Amino acid sequence: MDETQRKLKSETEKWLEKLEERLESREENVEQMENVLAYRDDTYHFLDQKDFIRAWEAVIYAWGILETLERLGKFDNSSEKNNNKGTSKPL
Repeated sequence: MDETQRKLKSETEKWLEKLEERLESREENVEQMENVLAYRDDTYHFLDQKDFIRAWEAVIYAWGILETLERLGKFDNSSEKNNNKGTSKPL
């Protein structure tokens, strides 16, 4: 594994962990949430396959959909634990 692959793997795993933490406070029955979960699952699959570019893309897509749902107010605010505190954008 070269340096670029190591970096992609590391960044993907970092943002995947943050995504998992964020998902703990979200209802799964929200419209379009199935896409977030599918891209999250794809991320794990691509990591297992050592396809780090596709893994990175999948985790970024999951984040993009999740943040769009949050900004559109699709989640019940009373169920939020962190309310987007301490997040920053991936690369």
